[in-house]
Amino acid sequence: MVGLVGGSGSGKSTIILLIESFYDPINRDILLDGHNIKKLQLKWLRSQMGLVNQEPILFATSTKENILSGKEGVSMELVVQAAKAVNAHDFIAKLPNGYETEANTIRQNIAYGQEEADEAELRRAARLANAHEFIRGAKLSGGQKQSIALARAILKNPMILLLDEATSALDSELESLVHKALEKMMVRCTCVVMAHRLSTIQKPDSIAVIKNGKVVEQGSHSGLLGMGRARAYYSLIKLQNGQYPYR
Repeated sequence: MVGLVGGSGSGKSTIILLIESFYDPINRDILLDGHNIKKLQLKWLRSQMGLVNQEPILFATSTKENILSGKEGVSMELVVQAAKAVNAHDFIAKLPNGYETEANTIRQNIAYGQEEADEAELRRAARLANAHEFIRGAKLSGGQKQSIALARAILKNPMILLLDEATSALDSELESLVHKALEKMMVRCTCVVMAHRLSTIQKPDSIAVIKNGKVVEQGSHSGLLGMGRARAYYSLIKLQNGQYPYR
């Protein structure tokens, strides 16, 4: 597991995008098990990755299908198991139609204030806005959407798990439960974690401190603290906690 920390605009999210091959590096290569990702089939590469970010996108379909995300041959038992792992089962079960409840409603999102619009008009507007295939969920809270996205990642069981502020909308108790579930999963995959709250990112094997798009420090939590108070990681923790940390 690798952690990415740094101030706003330091380049953490760009690294996630580079790993997913949304951007191509100009002067360097990104290697996956020694293979340049530019030479790998893009569809295959992304099929091996699971991404959960701060504002996950939910598709205009059932909550169950959002967790499955196109994965075929999966039993309902495994879907529920993934939801329970991130403490999402209880709130999903309370939805009007449980796992069959649509995670968001196209009509309610697009036709806000224009309830007289017919289905054809709504679909035309969605296509013009390039939103026909998906829209952001509006009926679920930020934490609930993140929980569904996390369940999706657990069910996918990816080779590479990318967490970009993936638990930022969860309360402390739920975040702790989710981290325990993710830790079990991380044994089987490579994980890159980006977090604003440094208290949640102390367990990675290696933490990279990013500043102005460059890695300025790298090491374990205790190793970085051992570099001294004048160093970047120490300063980031003090900035958040208001006091110098103890090793």
